[in-house]
Amino acid sequence: MLEKIHIFHTNDLHSHFKYWPRMQSYVKEKRAQFAAIGETSYLFDVGDHLDRSNIYTEATIGQGNIQLLNEAGYDVVTIGNNEGITLSHDELYHLYDEATFDVVVANVHASLGDNPTWMKPYVVLTTTHGTKIAVIAATAMFEIYYKELNWQMDEARSTLIRLTLQLRKEADIVVCLSHLGITEDELLAEECPDIDVIFGSHTHHVFPNGKLVNGVLLTGGGKYGQFTGYLVVEYDKKTRKIVEKKDTLIHNKDLPEVENEQEILFSFEEKATRLLDKPIFKTEKSYNKEWFHYSQLSHLFAQAILEKSGADGALFNAGIFLDSLPKGIVTALDLHKIFPHPINLCTIELSVSELKEILVQSKNEEWPYIELKGLGFRGVIFGKMLLYGFAMNDDRQILVNGKIADSDRIYKLVTLDMFTFGYFYPSFKYAKKKYILPDFLRNIMLDYGQRFFKQ
Repeated sequence: MLEKIHIFHTNDLHSHFKYWPRMQSYVKEKRAQFAAIGETSYLFDVGDHLDRSNIYTEATIGQGNIQLLNEAGYDVVTIGNNEGITLSHDELYHLYDEATFDVVVANVHASLGDNPTWMKPYVVLTTTHGTKIAVIAATAMFEIYYKELNWQMDEARSTLIRLTLQLRKEADIVVCLSHLGITEDELLAEECPDIDVIFGSHTHHVFPNGKLVNGVLLTGGGKYGQFTGYLVVEYDKKTRKIVEKKDTLIHNKDLPEVENEQEILFSFEEKATRLLDKPIFKTEKSYNKEWFHYSQLSHLFAQAILEKSGADGALFNAGIFLDSLPKGIVTALDLHKIFPHPINLCTIELSVSELKEILVQSKNEEWPYIELKGLGFRGVIFGKMLLYGFAMNDDRQILVNGKIADSDRIYKLVTLDMFTFGYFYPSFKYAKKKYILPDFLRNIMLDYGQRFFKQ
């Protein structure tokens, strides 16, 4: 007999809930229809469901997202980098304590002590007709971040291949939830055709009807809740082989709006505002932000990150300030509006010649107008590159806090982690550096503000 198996899948929602109520309603309705005719269906998420730039996620430290996944009836999820490295060790350890679904990730483990009880390398699902589906998963290799947060990582591709060969002995179908990106998905398919389907994410790629690579079907559902993926597998029980596998993307904006949809969305914001709108310190004046100049806010922020890091100088872009710091009572909500980014600080050790190269690169006249997307940045435009502590005089000599730099000395620069990925400053990728985790920019500003404004 031929068995039809239906799998709905989402990825890289990043806490964009605009279409969440209608998607959830649609999938529940379709799954009920399949169940009524004896056909099995599942619902998977491939990571980055949460994003702390959203105030609901921030206020609930991701627990609100888990509640939504529970209510939607998800069967299996994996973690993305937003779950994995934007939470403290303890926050991630307990993130899924109340989950009613399986959480699968094979390449992350606790560095000390036991893994959380929810963390599984794989699960085997059984359909109503007895077909066994092995679900494996892995997440992107941000090894330095995970190490700083007391997690260790195994190499993703080799781990997935090992599990596939192991599970082929007990499962009829093997699928992979991959938060690794399209390049890694294609390499995995080339090396391991024993995987039947790779559900893709992380690079936000879009495959309207999937993509076959070496006989493996790859999916890609974009980002921000634009699509719900829908996979249909036809499995021949007699020959124990897949006869057909098809994936399509459903445009969530075209789904029928559910009753009270706007009220549901407003309730998320209302709850978050209630949790975050609490005083943390009080200012005597407002601190303006500027995107193309130094500002009162940039001066204050530079003081905060220099104190936090103990660095000789600081480098950051003015576009990170999305709002000004108000006069009077400042709340956690205010700081989140200014710094919504899931960005951390990083200190980098540089020689004088390397500092000179960085200062020259920072004068790039095109950078301030770039509409930057990704790298943790949640702003609008890049803005002017701002330097504190380091400068170059008319003789092209490097100055450190007003004094000519010692060419025999190594200096410490504090900057944003998004600059260490090699896009703006290629040399940062290979320099000696240390990430300051898990605090985001808003947390550092909060701690500094509570001390500074008491003076």
